[in-house]
Amino acid sequence: MHAIDVIARKRDGGELSQEEIEFFIQRYTQGEIPDYQAAAWLMAVYLHGMTDRETHDLTLAMAHSGDILDLKDIAPLTVDKHSTGGVGDKVSLVIAPLVAACGMPVAKITGRGLGFSGGTVDKLGSIPGYRADLSEAEFKAQLREIGIVLAGQSAELAPADRKLYALRNATATVESIPLIVSSIMSKKLAAGADAIVLDVKTGNGAFMKTLEDAETLAEAMVRLGSQAGRSVVALISDMNQPLGWAVGNALEVREAINTLHEGGPADFREHCMVVAAEMLMLGDKATDTNAALTLALETLASGAAWHKFMELVKAQGGDTRYIEEPERLPRARLIEPVPAPRSGYLAALNAAEVGMAVMELGGGREKKGDQIDHSVGVIVHYKVGDLVQKDTPLFTIHANDEAKLAAARERVLAAHAFSDAPVQRLPLFYRRIAG
Repeated sequence: MHAIDVIARKRDGGELSQEEIEFFIQRYTQGEIPDYQAAAWLMAVYLHGMTDRETHDLTLAMAHSGDILDLKDIAPLTVDKHSTGGVGDKVSLVIAPLVAACGMPVAKITGRGLGFSGGTVDKLGSIPGYRADLSEAEFKAQLREIGIVLAGQSAELAPADRKLYALRNATATVESIPLIVSSIMSKKLAAGADAIVLDVKTGNGAFMKTLEDAETLAEAMVRLGSQAGRSVVALISDMNQPLGWAVGNALEVREAINTLHEGGPADFREHCMVVAAEMLMLGDKATDTNAALTLALETLASGAAWHKFMELVKAQGGDTRYIEEPERLPRARLIEPVPAPRSGYLAALNAAEVGMAVMELGGGREKKGDQIDHSVGVIVHYKVGDLVQKDTPLFTIHANDEAKLAAARERVLAAHAFSDAPVQRLPLFYRRIAG
């Protein structure tokens, strides 16, 4: 079997066999197939797609390109959550300790952000000392001891995905549902979770711009997870405006801390409760939605979720003084409230433009390897449907550079649109898809 034959078959619209897919992924992971041939294969997949069977075989081949974590000796049932990425999405910082505090072990492999989509690892990097690069032995030992891990993808887990992800980003082949499905699900299968809740974003600040595309992606991931013997639920959620108020790493950590103390923005808190409830039901901690929501709310109110977050940060080397006293977290040198240019109802708040502004302030990365400024970001003060009064603070910019602050001011102002007539509020969720 030769790589060029596998490329040619997919180039011509053919269906690859399981053996061909496994051959290609194994040889590429081992460095025997060069990047230029892998790039040609990715483009062929992008142009011609894959059948459900091909996508399933690709996902398993990528998952088995490295170690598969077996967590059964630690917990009979573990649960994970994955978001397809959004603006102001700091959900994992709240729901992981919340669900773990309910007695449901959470073993989460999380990622770094790319573009305006912030990564959980970057947010946690705002806390001095926090280690995301755990070995497999450390990962399992921590899960056994405190029932929660939030770590980055190790070199041993799904190495094929790590190589292909970087190549997809460089070859304009990111927007392919089979490649997205295999990337996300291979990591989840390799990480050993038995139950997975998928938070699939849709809107201008999401990867999937339309509800139809988000549904297609969610259905494909749920279907594949079920075929692989996992319990999977997907929630399709709105990303036409930022989630919560804060966008930017340290700012989002502060907002998550407020939420763990029963504060924080109402939309973000509700979003967390809904996702946590799904995780608790998949983990057999509640029999229905009402019971799961009640358990989540009671656990939050008791302070148990906050204490579990403290345990997590301490276990992974983080300095807990920075979360006990959030004012210690990185702070920008320049903080500027920007007044509303007019009165009226907020008709739109383009999440993508806010996210791009934060990235250009230094809070995100255009390519892997870029350094992150944890202190910068934007705090929005209104949601779509709110009544805004002229000259009241519309949003606040946190920056370390005058020119970047000025550019962000103009970009985020342009992201706001107003109406004289009342405007309907945006929903948090659109659809639930279960296997």
